[in-house]
Amino acid sequence: MHSKRAMVFILITVLVDTIGFGIIAPVTPELIMELTGEGLSEAALYGGWLMFLYAFTQFFAAPILGNLSDRFGRRPVLMASLFALGLDYLLMALAPNLTWLFVGRAIAGVAGATFATANAYIADVSDAEERAQNFGLLGSAWGLGFILGPVIGGVLGEYGPRIPFFAASALACANVLYGFFVLPESLPPESRRPFKLERANPIGAFAQMRRYPRVLVLFGALFLYQLAHDANPSTWTYYTMLKFNWTERDVGFSMGVLGISITIVQGLLIRLVIPKLGDRGTVLLGLLVMASGYLGFSLSSEGWMMLAFIIPFAIGGLAMPALRSILSKSVDEDAQGELQGALSSLMSLTAIIAPVFLTQLFGYFTSEQAPFYFPGAPFFTAAVLTAASAAVAAFVLFGRSSDTDT
Repeated sequence: MHSKRAMVFILITVLVDTIGFGIIAPVTPELIMELTGEGLSEAALYGGWLMFLYAFTQFFAAPILGNLSDRFGRRPVLMASLFALGLDYLLMALAPNLTWLFVGRAIAGVAGATFATANAYIADVSDAEERAQNFGLLGSAWGLGFILGPVIGGVLGEYGPRIPFFAASALACANVLYGFFVLPESLPPESRRPFKLERANPIGAFAQMRRYPRVLVLFGALFLYQLAHDANPSTWTYYTMLKFNWTERDVGFSMGVLGISITIVQGLLIRLVIPKLGDRGTVLLGLLVMASGYLGFSLSSEGWMMLAFIIPFAIGGLAMPALRSILSKSVDEDAQGELQGALSSLMSLTAIIAPVFLTQLFGYFTSEQAPFYFPGAPFFTAAVLTAASAAVAAFVLFGRSSDTDT
């Protein structure tokens, strides 16, 4: 039942989701300009609101899909989400005006919440000892998609801004066909539970976690971690172009290095570290090393330093799969979907808050109104937030009431 083919499908699902997100990134500005007739500056404003809408809808959709997977099983939710995502990319490829593009991003936010169900599937089929390592494989698939997506989108975009959307649609639909034949159900009927609307929303999902006080506090650590983590997609391009005069090609190259580094850490290094340090030790190590990476970004005086500090940043990615493993072991088996839905909503919440917060911070400390010039302020803030996350995690995981098996 829990075959390697099923695991491969889950990894491909995450890979396709990430490629689909990245493949449209290089051409979205051009498509917005085509639909509005506006310039690049105005297109950037519309693009920011599209990102906001995507995260906003995912914030509410993730717990619904997570709870639906607890009721009907993981397979039908994954398959339906992927099919909807394929149709949505087709809709955006054919969008006649900007309104339809916004509708498309809203649907993508709902359908793209498959990460919660994918994590629940991993929790279902993984032994306690393998869980963190398998979560790490998901992170590796994400990193690989982060490398391939923008490259594919950039190449296909030369033939028109709508072509990558058609390609993303084809990828998603092809994965549906593949999954139809190879993906077994991971949640047996006796482990399912009724769907309740009061649980299937962000507030309800978080409220249900009150049954697990340890989980609720770790959510606080995760919130700080993820808020810091969003410093990269929010401000990396602006920061490196302003401080080091990087071109778009330089930025793309650095993102490729980042993706490769994440893939190596999540796919290989995690399998060496977790058996030696355990989940708890890996969480603490990852958070502290990541904080040093952010600090290095904020204080870099040469462009090559940014590439060097990608290494500790990527190593810090060890923390997330280990923390997910601890959380999944801390709730009942029939609440795995609900837990993963709540986690996805938590990350979507930070994706709503962070871009506004961190870009405003960057804008202020590069303006004449700032008390001193410090373009690295967002990354310095990220270092502080990650260190605070490490402190909260250490209090919970190494305190007197912590479990010895994690």
